[in-house]
Amino acid sequence: MAARDDLLAALRRAAPTEEIPLPDLSKLGTRFDDPAAQLVRAVESVGGTCVRVPDRAAAGRALAERGARRIVSLVPEVMPGNVDLAAIADPHDLEGVDLAVLPGEFAVAENGAVWVDAAALPHRAIFVIAEHLVLVVTGIVNDMHAAYAMLADRPVGYGTFIAGPSKTADIEQALVIGAHGPRSCTVVLVES
Repeated sequence: MAARDDLLAALRRAAPTEEIPLPDLSKLGTRFDDPAAQLVRAVESVGGTCVRVPDRAAAGRALAERGARRIVSLVPEVMPGNVDLAAIADPHDLEGVDLAVLPGEFAVAENGAVWVDAAALPHRAIFVIAEHLVLVVTGIVNDMHAAYAMLADRPVGYGTFIAGPSKTADIEQALVIGAHGPRSCTVVLVES
């Protein structure tokens, strides 16, 4: 017990006596002249596709020829779905979903990630179980600093950043796309 007390006393003696101000982080971050063009480059660099469209109707036309049979769509004005996610009780019944069209709240130009508020999803598995994933976004932030600032005042829930299709590499660095999730990821940036 004496060793514990000695250690705690040493820690108390070494503790700062005055409060140290937090560092100024206001100058951190990246600003892009054209965040939308940077987003396209970033999404492509992580193996995805980014489509810029002027409005949701154009987004629907851009996605029309997908050849998917089982479609979950939480953005029906862009693409109607034929699988009602809310009506499925067991997530195992999502097996065989060809395409999931989900709303993303915003995209990050720096790295191509899209924030998906998964608390709003009836089944969180949908964005990893679908063969192909489409994320529809209307807003862009420059970098992850701005992204986390947008999320800072929200109640704690479940959400995730998604960047491109599923990928994994083994020790020999052989890259496999779609091994643990979607084989493709398309980000649709609605610019209006």
